[in-house]
Amino acid sequence: MPVNDPSHGFCRDCLALQRGSGPRCHGCGSPRLLRHPELYKLHLAHIDCDAFYAAVEKRDNPELKDKPVIIGGGKRGVVSTACYIARIHGVRSAMPMFKALEACPEAVVISPDMEKYVRVGREVRSMMQALTPLVEPLSIDEAFLDLDGTERLHGLPPALVLARFAVAVEKEIGITVSAGLSYCKFLAKVASDLRKPRGFTVIGEAEALAFLAPQPVTMIWGVGKAFAATLESDGIRSIGQLQRMDRGDLMRRYGTMGSRLYHLSRGQDDRQVSPDQEAKSVSAETTFDTDLASSAELVPVLRALSEKVSARLKKANIAGRTVVLKLKSQDFKLRTRNRQLTDPTRLADRIFQTGMQLLSKETDGTKYRLLGIGVSDLSDDERADPPDLVDVQSRKRALAEGAIDVLRGKFGKNAVETGYTFGKGRNAHPPEALDD
Repeated sequence: MPVNDPSHGFCRDCLALQRGSGPRCHGCGSPRLLRHPELYKLHLAHIDCDAFYAAVEKRDNPELKDKPVIIGGGKRGVVSTACYIARIHGVRSAMPMFKALEACPEAVVISPDMEKYVRVGREVRSMMQALTPLVEPLSIDEAFLDLDGTERLHGLPPALVLARFAVAVEKEIGITVSAGLSYCKFLAKVASDLRKPRGFTVIGEAEALAFLAPQPVTMIWGVGKAFAATLESDGIRSIGQLQRMDRGDLMRRYGTMGSRLYHLSRGQDDRQVSPDQEAKSVSAETTFDTDLASSAELVPVLRALSEKVSARLKKANIAGRTVVLKLKSQDFKLRTRNRQLTDPTRLADRIFQTGMQLLSKETDGTKYRLLGIGVSDLSDDERADPPDLVDVQSRKRALAEGAIDVLRGKFGKNAVETGYTFGKGRNAHPPEALDD
């Protein structure tokens, strides 16, 4: 293996080690060469799939390859993912669909197929776990990896292992990923975002301060639009300004966030890759094509979403003790309501009945564009849903739900419907929604 020298890198396409500092690979002629003074000693990585949902759809339909693709709901929904062609036209994730179509009217809009995306995400995750047991998922399509100590296993340094992984994902799964390699989690994630798609960026410890100094404060994890506005009102726009400030002063101004600003602005992040990160909640939500206000319109949607949440809980062998209702009004104001149960639940009926109680207080004539239901305070399902001595009918409903689950498992999820959703149209059968 070459010594840790800037002129000794490798080709990201054929993985051949380079003997000099030429602009192209001496083996395959590719210009995608990776060189860095710390290339062979860094081991913390962040992997992020490129425009994941859109990439999967393009993989499955080659006719979409050169077309702008938007994954999202109807005209009233928001953009879940936009391919890079659509992004050139100004389309961004979380943008209202009507604005996205104004920016790119020729875009092909596809409703999310979460079951397919979860399946592909698991394939990528499995390939990550073949590299190292230290994989910390952040979402369906991204994760941190700690490759420290794996060189003996793979016979290669972490940088080459990551490059080989990226090539394998592209060939075997048919999508692309971007990688960031650094000495800490913060900069590994920053690095993976810098040269998408098909990027591989390295940020070493020696260059961290100089690299961060000219960057905007929004690059720091936890600094959103609101806090960035607060910092700007104090005259702070760049990370370099934070680097020149005293930790005590930052903490006096911004509390615990001040300490984070101090350390991350200097590239100091001692968080470890934690493979046992557990979900904090399981939820499902949908955005309506037209605003809904009445119980008659909202209840079927609530039932359908409750069944989605229940199915995910049962599949993961977990239960939740707190039911959370989420509503967004036509003026984009968010309402969240929650209720803690006496025992954890994984039953659609119990989630739905609790959600109905919460919803009844919100159907006051307000028109809503979004409805969601979920559970938090998660635990395993060993003690979930004990018999209710007061509500004797709950046991019968639980048995009926179990029978429905068996039929759906055998004949498909649409084999059986309750009276709440049967014949109630599209809103009662929303497309698969995102988990928290």
